[in-house]
Amino acid sequence: MMTVMAPAVSDIAHTIQLSVAPVFLLAGIGGFINVIAGRLNRVVDRSRLLETLHSGSSGTEHERHVWELRLLDRRIKLASNAIFLCVASALAVCVVVTLLFVAEMAHLKYGTSVSLLFMLAMVLLAAGLVLFLIETRVAVSGIRVREHLLELDRRERRGRFRL
Repeated sequence: MMTVMAPAVSDIAHTIQLSVAPVFLLAGIGGFINVIAGRLNRVVDRSRLLETLHSGSSGTEHERHVWELRLLDRRIKLASNAIFLCVASALAVCVVVTLLFVAEMAHLKYGTSVSLLFMLAMVLLAAGLVLFLIETRVAVSGIRVREHLLELDRRERRGRFRL
């Protein structure tokens, strides 16, 4: 009969110590996904509002709605892809933590696999961050205050408020 050696408590404690950093990383990724999802929610709400206004508009107002809908569509795609990449990163981190424990319990040598998987998680997270960065730049490029609202032609306010 074959005997299986159970890992020592100190070995399990060491594995738990190794898994703490990836678990904190998971919490950070979760918070980041929450931020992106909140932005995505606002973009979707705005696009739904513009869709209702679109059919009743004409002329320059219609062109502005179409322009903004195209911008919002791009933002939706960027945010959705950023969420996908961050969730994939979180899943890879979960597999890393699981492999740490499996390797310890079964006395397996998964060091290279764990390292490669952690690097993959970081690449996925970095790609998600890049898409988030692009989404924020697209959002900022879409913020335009129409010239007539700025009242740049009014001279009487010129001396009262300086920026």
